Amino acid sequence: MKSNIEWNDVLKKEARGIDDEDLGEVQEVQGNYVLVKKGIINKEQFYIPKDQAESYDGDVLRFKISQEDLNQYQHEPPSIWDSEIIQETTTDERDTDEERISLTEEKLDVSKKYQEDQATITKKPVTETKTVEVSLTREEISIERRPPSGQTQAQSPIQSKKDIKIPLKREEVKVTKKPYVKEEVIIKKKAFTDSKEITGDVTS
Repeated sequence: MKSNIEWNDVLKKEARGIDDEDLGEVQEVQGNYVLVKKGIINKEQFYIPKDQAESYDGDVLRFKISQEDLNQYQHEPPSIWDSEIIQETTTDERDTDEERISLTEEKLDVSKKYQEDQATITKKPVTETKTVEVSLTREEISIERRPPSGQTQAQSPIQSKKDIKIPLKREEVKVTKKPYVKEEVIIKKKAFTDSKEITGDVTS
C-alpha cells in the first residue's frame, strides 16, 4: 500500500469503501475533492473529500466510508474546488459542455388476477331393478271324513245343492318406496401452481 497517494495516478481507477464496497470509478481530482461516478447509463456523481481516502494500491483507491455514507456526498460541485493547487490553462484548452441524455426502455409489468371458473357436478337418477324375496302366508281347506263324535240324530237330508262358504286368509305383497341416505360424495378443491412464460415486445 502507498501511504502517500499519488492523485494523478488514481484517475479511472476503482473506488471502494469499507468492507470492499463498490463506490464507482474515479473520474477527476481537484483541490480537496475526488469526483467519483457510479452506474452504467445514468451515472451518479459523488464529490468525496480527500481526507476520506485511506489508501491506494495502484489499482484501487480505498475510502473510509461505506456505500450508505456515499449519499451524503452526492451534490453539485463544491463552490471552491481548488484550495491546494492552481489550475494552469493554455490556449489549447477548451471548456467542454456536457449534455446528459437519458436512455429509457420498457419492461414487462406482469400482474396476476383471479378469474373464477365453474365446475358443474350433475346428479341424475339411475333406475335399477331389485329383487326381494318375501314369505307370504295363506290358508287352504282340507276335507276329512270322521265318525260322529256326538249325537247322531239329524234333520232330514238336504234335497238340493248347498254352498257353504268358509273364509280363508292369505298375505299379499304391498310395495312402497322409501328414500334413505346410501352414501356421501365429498368434493374437495386443491390449488395447483403452474409456471407460464410471458413474451412481449418492448421498446428501448
